[in-house]
Amino acid sequence: MIKKLSEMSLKELWKLFPIFLTKHQSCWESWYLQEKVLLEKTIPHIERISHIGSTAISTIWAKPIIDILIEIPKNKELSSYIDLIVNAGYICMSKSKDKISFNKGYTEKGFAEKVFHLHLKYSGNNDELYFKDYLIEHPDIAKKYEKLKLELGEKYKNNRDAYTNAKAEFVKKYTDKAKSIYTGRY
Repeated sequence: MIKKLSEMSLKELWKLFPIFLTKHQSCWESWYLQEKVLLEKTIPHIERISHIGSTAISTIWAKPIIDILIEIPKNKELSSYIDLIVNAGYICMSKSKDKISFNKGYTEKGFAEKVFHLHLKYSGNNDELYFKDYLIEHPDIAKKYEKLKLELGEKYKNNRDAYTNAKAEFVKKYTDKAKSIYTGRY
């Protein structure tokens, strides 16, 4: 009998959903666009919806997971969106006062063909857009990021938190640079 995801330990989940990267796939953009249409029909008051993360950068390898950032007005309650997003097939993974994370495409047997991470935030809480733009406009830095991710993916194959934490300094450094160059872009 297969355990439900909600019954699995973090160690079991990390084993079932290991970190792995693949070269860029042209289908990722169309998957994002299809999901964007669904989300725009489902979720009211979206100020901006964006394809973020490495799958949005065509020159580097990425985990085959489409990251989506949804920004909502600051006068709305993030938590009031949970049921709408869950009804669109997502699982609520974590909540804080300024961000709620969801995923879709995780099954008891492993990854589905299409996997999404949705980041719900208030308008203006969008550092990911600056980082993405910087990597697109600086392919040499994008390749350094790719190299780092490939190394960390091997090292932390079954520990998603350690993988993310090990990238944090790089991401912050180039996000800060991007925000100083692209002041006011978003």
